[in-house]
Amino acid sequence: MSDELNIIEEQAQEGMDKAINHLETELIKVRAGKANPNLVDGLVVDYYGTPTPINQVGNITVADARTLNIQPWEKNMLQPIERAIINANIGITPQNDGNIIRLFMPPLTEERRRELVKRAQAEGEHSKVAIRNIRRDAMEQIKKLQKNGLSEDIAKDAEKGIQDSTDKYITLVDKHLAAKEKEIMTV
Repeated sequence: MSDELNIIEEQAQEGMDKAINHLETELIKVRAGKANPNLVDGLVVDYYGTPTPINQVGNITVADARTLNIQPWEKNMLQPIERAIINANIGITPQNDGNIIRLFMPPLTEERRRELVKRAQAEGEHSKVAIRNIRRDAMEQIKKLQKNGLSEDIAKDAEKGIQDSTDKYITLVDKHLAAKEKEIMTV
């Protein structure tokens, strides 16, 4: 029985870790007015009929705090990259000079900063819901084991362990959100 409990706890831990990793990935995509190559992660370009990540068709560099340069390895990829950025609706219009595509990060207005904070908080809420769902599933599995002969004391201890993990991960989500909010609201 204790092996089964360990498996349940490990699965819950792994699921919660994945929720935190997903939150970190999503928060990187919420731009805070600074140029960051991760801003274009996940964008796909039509490369000779094949959807290809943008970082596999060109070199992405940070020119300065507000400028991102994309140097395609083939000149004929300028238009598809530009189209992919426009279609992604990331709030930046690409500047194409025939060799390089430049993305100038406009300074954020107070209203836009608040929108970005709301978006970050929504991502945080999704992560919290995912963590709570993982907790619920683990608790149900422990209750099933209890019906199949697991002692009540051991079940209560396991449930307490799952709850402690849940609380730890919810606090971690809040810390990530607070840091991101501070980053966004800093002018």
